[in-house]
Amino acid sequence: MKIKTNNSNTPIWKDLNAHSRLPEKLKILDEIAYNLWWVWNYEATDLFKTIDKKLWTETFGNPVLLLQKLSFDRLTEIAADEALMKHIHDVYAKFKAYLDEKPSQSKPSIVYFSMEYGLANILKIYSGGLGVLAGDYIKEASDSNVDLCAVGFLYRYGYFTQTLSIDGQQISSYEAQNFNELPVKQVTNPDGSPMVLEVPYSNHTVYANIWQVKVGRISLYLLDTDIDKNSEWDRSITHVLYGGDWENRIKQEYLLGIGGIMMLNKLGIKKEVYHCNEGHAALINIQRLVDYIHNDNLTFNQALEVVRASALYTCHTPVPAGHDSFDEALFNKYMSRYPDLLGINWQELMDMGRENPGSQDKFSMSVFALNTCQEANGVSLLHGKVSQNMFAPVWKGYFPEELHVSYVTNGVHMPTWAASEIKRFYERIFSKNFYKDQSNPAIWEEIQNIPDKEIWDIRQYLKKRLIGYIQEEFKGNWLKNQGDPSQVVSILEKINQNALIIGFGRRFATYKRAHLLFTDLERLAKIVNDPIHPVQFLFTGKAHPADGGGQGLIKQIVEISRRPEFLGKIIFLENYDMRLAKRLVSGVDVWLNTPTRPLEASGTSGEKAEMNGVLNLSVLDGWWYEGYRKTAGWALTDKRTYENQAYQDQLDAATIYSLLENEVIPLYFAKNTKGYSPEWIQYIKNSICKIAPHYTTKRMIDDYINKFYTKLADRSKVLSAGNYAKAKEIATWKEDVATHWDQLEVLEVKYDEKMFVAGTEVGEKVSFEVTIDRKDMKGMLGIELIDTIFNTDKNRQEISDVFEFNLVKTEGSKLYFSAIITSRETGSHKIGIRVYPKNPDLPHRMDFAYVRWLDI
Repeated sequence: MKIKTNNSNTPIWKDLNAHSRLPEKLKILDEIAYNLWWVWNYEATDLFKTIDKKLWTETFGNPVLLLQKLSFDRLTEIAADEALMKHIHDVYAKFKAYLDEKPSQSKPSIVYFSMEYGLANILKIYSGGLGVLAGDYIKEASDSNVDLCAVGFLYRYGYFTQTLSIDGQQISSYEAQNFNELPVKQVTNPDGSPMVLEVPYSNHTVYANIWQVKVGRISLYLLDTDIDKNSEWDRSITHVLYGGDWENRIKQEYLLGIGGIMMLNKLGIKKEVYHCNEGHAALINIQRLVDYIHNDNLTFNQALEVVRASALYTCHTPVPAGHDSFDEALFNKYMSRYPDLLGINWQELMDMGRENPGSQDKFSMSVFALNTCQEANGVSLLHGKVSQNMFAPVWKGYFPEELHVSYVTNGVHMPTWAASEIKRFYERIFSKNFYKDQSNPAIWEEIQNIPDKEIWDIRQYLKKRLIGYIQEEFKGNWLKNQGDPSQVVSILEKINQNALIIGFGRRFATYKRAHLLFTDLERLAKIVNDPIHPVQFLFTGKAHPADGGGQGLIKQIVEISRRPEFLGKIIFLENYDMRLAKRLVSGVDVWLNTPTRPLEASGTSGEKAEMNGVLNLSVLDGWWYEGYRKTAGWALTDKRTYENQAYQDQLDAATIYSLLENEVIPLYFAKNTKGYSPEWIQYIKNSICKIAPHYTTKRMIDDYINKFYTKLADRSKVLSAGNYAKAKEIATWKEDVATHWDQLEVLEVKYDEKMFVAGTEVGEKVSFEVTIDRKDMKGMLGIELIDTIFNTDKNRQEISDVFEFNLVKTEGSKLYFSAIITSRETGSHKIGIRVYPKNPDLPHRMDFAYVRWLDI
């Protein structure tokens, strides 16, 4: 037998992290580094830069990695440097004083669920606006002393890194994160071993490590399935954000919802209110129902009362692609065991996620969230109304404007998004304590008294810093990808601090209309090539790898930017992330936003710009619909002129050109002998003073507390008291109504029929009488006459008035009602009478939306 000279199996590797050991007196640096408090406190970031500025840059601002890479000699130098050690202890004292402040007992406790969190550029667990909003929100919860913990995923690859090919095509690459180099710590058991969550899927168990991120006073718990105990099929559940097929998506949402609640149970965490940030997390309510049924011996209907009373669903988009729906077969593959656990049948579970129960509709996570959460909201005033229309089919007996779906307009975490120079400026003129009351408009009025030149100098400094950042950060990539070195040098040299610089940065979904500016290239060329009034545009944004339309827009803009007349005047900056975003929203002069109305639910990039004295030019959609003030920015109307979107796009583009040519550019360049435009500075002052305080996460979280959290926590306590006595009472009442609803008999409807022939005069009183036999039904009924009128703008009937009937008398099971109505509005009306079950213990009508329309 011939002996083989080569015999080896595939290497088997296990991660091992080697790093510097901090001396005892420097270990306080680790405490600061592992708490993301440093993200929004410039004293801390300044400290890490002082320790090693080169390493700070090389690690992209990652203090954990910076400390790991410090040499022994540098550590020794730091420990021996008295001034630096004093600096360290001063920052640590501020950090500890912040942490030692206990959560407010006057505010409800919250668990917050989200698929993504944008906390810092080094932690790649976000893709865009939804994640950045969630990250801002939990930072504010920390600052506002709210007892909140959050749940999400620690993605191995997160969202993609974007580069551009020579021809402008987006290239998406996924880079693995090394968790040992991030400000995250693995949760362990009492014996020091890793805590592993076991999540039962349909026919096997998925295992997940639990990681903790400290965000000031808040704990964010992240699940991670990329571990050896799982199959390759399951390890990938937490690999990529919004990646894979529909099966991977349901596996992710199963883990976030069901696994998230199981994790909280394992950690012993229970809060008063459960907040789903988008429908991705809706399955939390499945597991919560199971827990109440099996741990508290409640029936399904009783448990649903308890779960609903403590749950809030926030919807962030009117775009259908943002609302996940699953085919019944796929949903059954993962959820088939739950009907038995809940004590209901499969059809009943499916119907909880259908707009049309009993149909063949897919299972909608948004509909399920609406059916299992007492409260629901959109994320701006306009989006609240859009959401009412979007969700109206769930409650077919009611008009959109009657729905309980409300709104809280998104805000931004000002300490994160205001540049350090701006924050120092605010602290000097308002006081360092103003952050605690930053949504108070009265505080911001002082900005009107600041000398114009001081504001101009700050804005110029931030613009100069942005230009320097672009020249330093993008030169290398451009030289690699753009082919012609002389062209790269030309672009960099043409970035002009004296130009009016306009920024556009957002996800490249087609409805965001990034192409709008390029509708008339000849007119655009005249704007950017005016030698006396130079104007430049900076574009940035990613398109989802599966969005060919969005990627096509990027390619189109890059191609236009390389034409001779636009070279260096229109620049596309690749790989839009939180670092680039902060530079842009603080460094440009104007922030441009051009969505197709009303598809921008909120949008927060413009709010970030506001915090830095950058002016907005935007469509009146999302937050700008509320935020716009004259002489504080510019707006395109919210009214449609054309049904044809192509025509509307042309009109909106012409409006933008006109605003730039006749208002924005002349205002900016109306400079005095001191080199700035006083009128422009007044716009900045008005913007900061009149708009900024209304769009902070401080105002936002106060709104959530006042509109939703307190109401939910209070009602939840009532329903849970005395072994869930009130929940059981309501469930029994609903069961009785449901059982006997179809037996209701309308015995008589009386009115003067001549009113439908001759009509009525405005102010004339007309009487109606209705008699109903409720048969064996217990409890009370209500009756309303609904007066509607046709809204030509919206092409539908809308409520003009609602008249409630009075209960005149009761005889056994018979109820006698009467009402007197008065027409208050001229025109052609439609009226109808509806019956509904009436119970003062319900939070709103949609909680039990039984409706019978009467034949009159």
